[in-house]
Amino acid sequence: MKAADADVKRKNAPKMLPANVTGKIVTTSNLHQNDASGIRLKEILGVLKKHHITSGIQPEKLRLILEDLGPTYVKLGQIMSMRSDMLPEAYCKELERLRTDVKPLSFDVIKEVIEEQLGCPAEEIFTEISPIPLGSASIAQVHPAVLKNGERVVIKVQRPHIHEIMAEDITLMRHAVSLLRFTIGTGDLIDFRTVIDELWKTSQEEMDFLKEAANCDTFSLNHKDIRYVTCPSVYHELTTSCCMVMSYIDGIQIDNIEELEKQGYDMTEIGRKAAENYCKQILEDGFFHADPHPGNIRISGGQIAWLDLGMMGTLSSRYRALFKRAVVAVLKNDMYELKNVLLALGEAKGRINHALLYTDIDDIVSKFLTTGFGSMDVGDLIEKLLDMVKSHNIAIPSDITLLGRSMITMEGMLSACAPDVNMFQILSSHMASILMDDFDLGHELKKNSRLAYSSLSKSLEIPAQLSDLLNITKNGQTKLNLELVNAEETGRILKNGIHYLVLAILAASLFIGSALLCLAPVTPLLLGVPWPAFLGFCMGGILFLYLLFCIFLRKK
Repeated sequence: MKAADADVKRKNAPKMLPANVTGKIVTTSNLHQNDASGIRLKEILGVLKKHHITSGIQPEKLRLILEDLGPTYVKLGQIMSMRSDMLPEAYCKELERLRTDVKPLSFDVIKEVIEEQLGCPAEEIFTEISPIPLGSASIAQVHPAVLKNGERVVIKVQRPHIHEIMAEDITLMRHAVSLLRFTIGTGDLIDFRTVIDELWKTSQEEMDFLKEAANCDTFSLNHKDIRYVTCPSVYHELTTSCCMVMSYIDGIQIDNIEELEKQGYDMTEIGRKAAENYCKQILEDGFFHADPHPGNIRISGGQIAWLDLGMMGTLSSRYRALFKRAVVAVLKNDMYELKNVLLALGEAKGRINHALLYTDIDDIVSKFLTTGFGSMDVGDLIEKLLDMVKSHNIAIPSDITLLGRSMITMEGMLSACAPDVNMFQILSSHMASILMDDFDLGHELKKNSRLAYSSLSKSLEIPAQLSDLLNITKNGQTKLNLELVNAEETGRILKNGIHYLVLAILAASLFIGSALLCLAPVTPLLLGVPWPAFLGFCMGGILFLYLLFCIFLRKK
């Protein structure tokens, strides 16, 4: 029996090939995986060759490359378009165009996925499923359908094997990070490892439709008391991680101004209410739509419908408080407070020149304040501040950069649909109403009383502290701590200057010593001078020419 069992096990075991040179055993499944990776790598290299990647890259070329590489890279481009802290604004704006539809799958494939996920024939649940999709994205596509009870719904279906395809692409990306940085020529400008990690994290969340269903529930709960806002309702009994059934919202896309005005809508009112609701999502809920482009906002039955809630941003209470402080600082033109907020939001990656940081913030904000609050472009302001913070080696959390990019997208949508609506005005007035609602006179009186008592107590200690300071100074124990701005740069300049001075002294010494050796009766003679003197003149001349080269090169 044991021998028979062993034979069965040998038959069922994976086929083995001889160990390779490293002593590792390779199975046929590993070989298939390696073959697939090799084929995929050849496809990627073919696309890069097609677009002449070695001749450099521009924003439009990068977008075209990502489109040709497939859904994983389209999603990568979408993530990168939201990270203006890592990528120049020209690239971000170009990559935003990747949010358009991609080529849809055949309906037979989609129907097969639906039936597999629901565990029964589609006809048992739906009376009709339209073979023409409402939209097709990199991860899923959406089809309208009708339930047995007559309710109109939409089915969001995940592309088959998209998780495995993206996982394989992510693995190849991680192996090719250094190659990407070299060929694209961005150097340290883009932290590809961070972008790839964020891409994989975000994609895994978007590939889990149960997560999106929870987002819909949370969004609906946050807006249960707001009659002019809605979102799709989820049929949880028909929803899995790869298939989601939602209520159908038959509306008009918010940028279809002609159709909306034909039906009697006021675009200014729509824009103002959309902006007010978006400010509520940020300041009150801390749970906001991270991709509010016109394709995700519709007007249906007098309501603003927010669609595609797979990508949502979250702000902790701390980040919300800091964001409010930043808005107040801009309103008060308080540059010191705004600088403190930016430092509290970010993480310094090196020594910070506080004086230069303050000056840069003042320059940026002052330019916007001269235009007046009514015409201030908050998206452009955020963009400039993020670029400035990046130049000072301050890393901003992804939640904040995601908020910044989504606000830029929102303001772009408003400028196209309702140009009379100013995002910053609505943001400041909404925050003012929150501050008024939170104002507690009794609490403020107690707080100010404690501050007054604390200030009085500390003022009584000043004479004693002055006396201690005078005694320390009299005994010669006073120490003065100074922080030099750009101390590293100053030290490098002094170090180079000392090196040049030493070389100049050495060259002069060689010339003087060689001149004295000319008087000595030393043979043989080279060009009429003793050979030690000739060597000294040559070495001194070489040092002299090197010094001249370094000086003129430094000037350039």
